[in-house]
Amino acid sequence: GLGSAVVAPLGLGACAVPAPATPNAAQQVAPGVYVLRGMSGEIDPSNLGRTANLGFIVGPQGVLAINSGVSRRHGEAMLAAIRRVTPLPIRQLVLTHVRQEFLFGAAAFEEAGTPSTMHPAAARLMAARCENCLKTLKRVLGPEEMQGTRVVKPEHLVDPTTKPFDAGIGRPVRLLAWGPGGHSSGPGDLAVLDETTGTLFAGGLVDADTIPDVQDANFDGWRAGLAGLQSLAPHRIVPGHGPVVGNEQVARIARYLDQ
Repeated sequence: GLGSAVVAPLGLGACAVPAPATPNAAQQVAPGVYVLRGMSGEIDPSNLGRTANLGFIVGPQGVLAINSGVSRRHGEAMLAAIRRVTPLPIRQLVLTHVRQEFLFGAAAFEEAGTPSTMHPAAARLMAARCENCLKTLKRVLGPEEMQGTRVVKPEHLVDPTTKPFDAGIGRPVRLLAWGPGGHSSGPGDLAVLDETTGTLFAGGLVDADTIPDVQDANFDGWRAGLAGLQSLAPHRIVPGHGPVVGNEQVARIARYLDQ
């Protein structure tokens, strides 16, 4: 499919706040932590497919980017948003999970000299599936909007359960994975925790105001991931889609999976 359905009828929304008037503007949600809110709805020409939440963390030695958008143009817009905040080098780009609205901006980061990082299982799924996703996106959004967009091979493969992660920004950041081989809401799912502020970028594990996509899910692994998130008790959660939420949203997603 081309994105999740919008507002869920099962009480999945929380703490709703309006998206920024300028979709490419970065909102500071905690000191040094920024979010580019995705627009609501399915991927279509009216929103240019820019439905995913993207983010970045600024440390004294550089920037960690988290997810990259649906197209090379979207990635360029994210790079410009980062540059409006800081001139520090962008050390790496973490791609948390395999959904097209999060992935394809990586081409812009690669061209800017920023390496991308993924879980090995997610990288395998991207290599197997995403050329077809890209063909569909070009048909839906048009060749002009998708110009220069391509599948990027990640430079770094990291399984945080076996290998330490160094963001290289002079600020403590943890990568997190749960389930068999990191398989929770999808193969190789990652979450990113900024330990300084307790801000969690949940990737595919948590959505808000959006029905979760269960197509590639391992339900036991996803439940383990949600339990892990609850044990971390982050101060705030940046979901894959929708507004920034609190820990209560984790329980909502768990109830949805149970139902």
